[in-house]
Amino acid sequence: MKIMGILNVTPDSFADGGKHDTYEKAVARGLEMIAEGVDIIDIGGESTRPGADRVSAAEEQSRVLPVIKKLSQTGVPISIDTMRAETAALAIEAGASIVNDVSGGLADDLMHESVAEMGCPYVLMHWRSHSKDMNSLATYGDVVSEVIAEMQLQIDLALKAGIARNNLIIDPGLGFSKEAEHNWEILNRIGEFTELGYPVLIGGSRKRFLGGSTPDEREEATIALTKSLLDKSIWAVRVHSVKPHKDLVVNHG
Repeated sequence: MKIMGILNVTPDSFADGGKHDTYEKAVARGLEMIAEGVDIIDIGGESTRPGADRVSAAEEQSRVLPVIKKLSQTGVPISIDTMRAETAALAIEAGASIVNDVSGGLADDLMHESVAEMGCPYVLMHWRSHSKDMNSLATYGDVVSEVIAEMQLQIDLALKAGIARNNLIIDPGLGFSKEAEHNWEILNRIGEFTELGYPVLIGGSRKRFLGGSTPDEREEATIALTKSLLDKSIWAVRVHSVKPHKDLVVNHG
C-alpha cells in the first residue's frame, strides 16, 4: 500500500487550511513528508470541503505550480489535485506525474481528453456535485452499487477519450455526497471496488464520519482506518500525516 500525503496549498481546507498556504510553508511540509517516507505528494490549490467556494483557475495555479516545480526536483512522485484540465496540464508540465480529479471528469469536459494526451496516471473519483451542493445529493438505495454504476459511466468515458486502462485509478469518494453510513458501507464492501480491476485509492483522512469534533481529534481513527485496509488490496491511502501510516505499512511487511 502506498502513502499519498495531502498538501493543501489553501487557506480554507477542512483539516489543515492555512497551515501550508504559502510557498515556503508548503515546500517545508513537502520535504518533511519526504523525510517520513511518503510515496506520493498530492498537491491541491482548491478546497473541496463541504460548502467551499470555488477559486479561479489563475488563483489555483498560482498556489500549486511553484510548489510542484520545487518538490518535483526531489524525485518523489507528485500528483495534482484538481478538477480543471488546464491546471492539470500545467501541473504535469511543472513536474507532477499523476492527475487526481475528485470530479472524475464531470467538472471539466476537457479533462479526460487532456489526460489522455498527457499519458499520465489518472485518479477518477466518484462525485455528484461541487462542494456547495454535494451534501444535498447524499441519497442512495444501495450506495455501493450506485457509486460503482456512476463511476463506471466515467470510466467508460475516460477509456473512450483515450486514457489507457492501466493508467486509471479509482476512488469511491468517501465524504463526497455521502453520509457517515454510506462511507462505512463502502468501506465494509471495499472488495466490490477492488474487484473492478483498477487500483483503488481511499481518502478518509480526518473526515467527519470518523467521529470526533475536530479534524485533529480524528487522527487516531484515521490511523485505525489505514490499519483496517492493509489486507484489502488497496493501492494507496490519502492522508494528512505520513509517518504513522508509513510505519503501519512497513511493519506489516
